[in-house]
Amino acid sequence: MTTVSEVLSKLKNEGYTADFNLSDNCLICHGNPLKLYPKEFVVDRHFRFEGISDPGDGAVVYAISSEKHNVKGTLVDGYGIYSDSISNDLVKALKDTTSFGTIKKVQDIVHQKANEATPLHPQGDRLLDAPVVEIDLAAFRKQIKQEQAWDKGDRNAITLLKSAGMRLVLIALHKGAELKTHTAPGSISVQVLEGKIKFTAEQQVAHLGQGQMLALQAGISHSVYATEESVFLLTLTTNPVT
Repeated sequence: MTTVSEVLSKLKNEGYTADFNLSDNCLICHGNPLKLYPKEFVVDRHFRFEGISDPGDGAVVYAISSEKHNVKGTLVDGYGIYSDSISNDLVKALKDTTSFGTIKKVQDIVHQKANEATPLHPQGDRLLDAPVVEIDLAAFRKQIKQEQAWDKGDRNAITLLKSAGMRLVLIALHKGAELKTHTAPGSISVQVLEGKIKFTAEQQVAHLGQGQMLALQAGISHSVYATEESVFLLTLTTNPVT
């Protein structure tokens, strides 16, 4: 299994049919009011999709079950950039209760923060955090579609800036690719550079094309679906607004 979608499909066939999302201190289930608190579930398996240069920026798929609620489902912690807002108990439950299985390291999905060149980011040498960081968007838009991750998977991502308070991530999606529902601890903006995406935030749907953008406040569940092959710039404030 080399893609998130393949892992999710396999787990669904094994009965992990619920779609869990992270909340502040529990897991919520998309489409119903069910909430799973840390002592009410276990992580049966987890699969990590990570790049060579920064494993902390990878995505993790969790296979989760709850005897109390008689439910099994999956949780996708996408890109590793949204987890700062959850409680310590929930972090511990996700990390420490794995009952079997090992982390699967796959290098074909998410390849962020290339602060030095790697086989998957051969043009990766650059500054990610400095008093002044110059970013050539045109060059990165070209690079993101020339890398192995784009050829073998349904997406690619390059972190352009990673400072204490903000991240800039260039994301490319093949047509039909989706970033599953998640929340961010800080405000975000999404600016479409090419293609078209469907951005769903709770009950509101926005269709964005080239040159269009939106801003989203912290803590609002959202997902992104590429209706065409697309590239967009994600800006994330990593310090939650209090």
